Amino acid sequence: MSGTYAQPAGSAAPAGGPAANVVNLADPAAEGRRIFRLQREAFMRAGAPDHAARRAALTRLERLILDNSEALVDAISADFGHRSREETQLAEFVPCLNAIRFARRHVRRWMRPERRHVAIIFQPASAWVQYQPLGVVGIIVPWNYPLFLALGPLVDALAAGNRAMIKPSELTPRFAELFHDLIGRSFTEEEVAVVNGGPDVAAAFTRLPFDHLLFTGSTAVGRKVMAAAAENLTPVTLELGGKSPTVVCADYPSAKAAKTIAFGKFFNAGQTCIAPDYVLAPRGQVAELAEEIMAAARRAYPQVAANPDYTSIISDRHYARLSGAVEEARKAGATVLQHEEPEAAKGRKLGPTVVIDPPRDGLLMREEIFGPVLPVLPYDSLEDAVQTINAGDRPLALYVMTNDAANRDRVLNETISGGVTLNGTLLHCAQDDLPFGGVGPSGIGAYHGREGFKRFSHARAVYKVGFVNPFEMIGAPYGKLTRLMSKYLMGG
Repeated sequence: MSGTYAQPAGSAAPAGGPAANVVNLADPAAEGRRIFRLQREAFMRAGAPDHAARRAALTRLERLILDNSEALVDAISADFGHRSREETQLAEFVPCLNAIRFARRHVRRWMRPERRHVAIIFQPASAWVQYQPLGVVGIIVPWNYPLFLALGPLVDALAAGNRAMIKPSELTPRFAELFHDLIGRSFTEEEVAVVNGGPDVAAAFTRLPFDHLLFTGSTAVGRKVMAAAAENLTPVTLELGGKSPTVVCADYPSAKAAKTIAFGKFFNAGQTCIAPDYVLAPRGQVAELAEEIMAAARRAYPQVAANPDYTSIISDRHYARLSGAVEEARKAGATVLQHEEPEAAKGRKLGPTVVIDPPRDGLLMREEIFGPVLPVLPYDSLEDAVQTINAGDRPLALYVMTNDAANRDRVLNETISGGVTLNGTLLHCAQDDLPFGGVGPSGIGAYHGREGFKRFSHARAVYKVGFVNPFEMIGAPYGKLTRLMSKYLMGG
């Protein structure tokens, strides 16, 4: 059975009017169940969409971004207090559009059955894998990249032929309200629905019996999401975080390393799950590298307070946490280099900060930083650096700065992380043909591109018996032929 996605009337209209699938969960449990039931029934009734319907749905997402880019930029910036326009364009619009176009180009091929090998003893026969949509997918979105981390998974879910329900973060209310409206103008409620609300709504959302649930956020909340999903045996993909290290090897120029580290760390004011969380550098190069990173940050952001290129911290609570962590390290004797402007605090802007060798038991080294504060730690040998990484939880990302293949291979072979960028930062996440995901405390499962299509699909095994079934010939009542075949098949 081949179904279609039905495009709602007025889907091309601009933002501003009421939308059919704007959902206000006054009773989150009941309303969530209603929408879920609506989508599940629609899926069972219509079946799996064909490739043309999936491509058309992806095109609607593309138009949603292109036709409403200014409104999206403004809403996201308002939620942050200030969010760089260019950072929203580069980190939200560009990767979403690339993912849409990549999936649209390849989805027909991804949908084709994959022929598999059949052993000689089962011949004549054939076998293949058929990828089926799971049904209804839940997506829980964090605040730091609210569009990309909503539409990225949605692209893969729609390419795989699913329906979807999306829960944006309550920390981005203006974006969430606009996103409600835009999704309602592009999709019917039984295709894609957005539910808004606070932690109570999120808790009710995680308890719905989704066919798959994807959560992006902190490790602590991820544990709660996984526990709630377990009540329905809902499979989960958890994109979490952790302390992603950067290893600078002795052969790599400090100035070159500093430039790419500063780019990755201070983009979006460090509020990126794969931002470099701390740097490991040869002991004799730590001071020079720290100064080079600060110099690169000052070149990128000559001022902080009135700089439209520099993003605010999302909330007062997050700002206070970061400021407190820096002060804690300073009082413990760490050297703090900071691009300070007193008036910046009024706009929740925390200037780029580098902390040299903070205490290992302090907040900066215990928790994911998630802000524009970068510890730089010394190591005496590459073995020491590897041991430091392996002593902590497996990180979501790893960055290695070296031109020496032996150094590169040693770090790659002796550590485990979600993904890696060599001689750069962040960019592995932007590759549509690479899986993105964590490992252990930094996440479960991966998506993006073909891996995302598979993540939201059921790989159904199909075996077709040929014109004769050899195993029926040796079935009961068992005799000499059965014994001879058993001995042969066992290698006797």
